[in-house]
Amino acid sequence: MAGKKITKIEIIDSIYEKTGVSRKEIKTVVELAFEAIKNALAAGGVIEFRGFGTFETRIRKGRRKARNPKTGKEVSVTSHGIAAFRPGRELKQAVWILPQTEEPDI
Repeated sequence: MAGKKITKIEIIDSIYEKTGVSRKEIKTVVELAFEAIKNALAAGGVIEFRGFGTFETRIRKGRRKARNPKTGKEVSVTSHGIAAFRPGRELKQAVWILPQTEEPDI
């Protein structure tokens, strides 16, 4: 049920059309924002955007037995950090009524 993929350039173009600020300046601001989010997560921080959601890091436990999906070979995985996102209330409400596609056969 994946929708249309939106790229960073499309976001920049959308902001440009709404504001009239140069694309170069918008690109710089967007890239700096992503860099700030990435650095905060790498430092173990939590980023909260009210009305949108929260980005945080979590530790995924390691396992002795895991399988490489490409080769099928059994491997061991150590504990590691992952980036996680929890949507905020307004975002949840905005996507609650998405157009339904075919029901999957279960």
